[in-house]
Amino acid sequence: MKPFGKHSLLGASGEISDFQEILHYLDELILYDNMWDDGNSLGPKEVHNYLTRVMYNRRNKFNPLWNSLVLGGVKNGNKYLGTVSMIGVNFEDNHVATGFGNHLARPILRQEWHENLSFEDGVKLLEKCMHVLLYRDRSAVNKLQVHIFLYTCRLHLLDKSS
Repeated sequence: MKPFGKHSLLGASGEISDFQEILHYLDELILYDNMWDDGNSLGPKEVHNYLTRVMYNRRNKFNPLWNSLVLGGVKNGNKYLGTVSMIGVNFEDNHVATGFGNHLARPILRQEWHENLSFEDGVKLLEKCMHVLLYRDRSAVNKLQVHIFLYTCRLHLLDKSS
């Protein structure tokens, strides 16, 4: 996960070298945006659209970046959460996942998530989803990292079973 710009946080699964290339593209985008010096900054929706174009373009050149990306953020009080696959498939929703999380965790999220979920209940729901994913792949690391967009601080949680 990497904070990006003033309003966004980017998470990725897949090849770390391809993620580093994506970060290089994003650094150039931020630099170009800052050179305008117009008081405006890119929000998460604009960055998500840019990443969608980058991933789709690389797919069409038969040289895809082997990552699935999740981008979230808050700008002007508007929350945003979106995902982009390695072939440019994208969507935005109230909850997103990559890899097996799309198949195993999203059904749980669809069933139990609601708009007025407290932070503590949200973390418990996330832990429930991660337990299901851990059962699927016992060689995975049992650590969970939660990022809070509104307060721009990081909270690292360890699985209680460790």
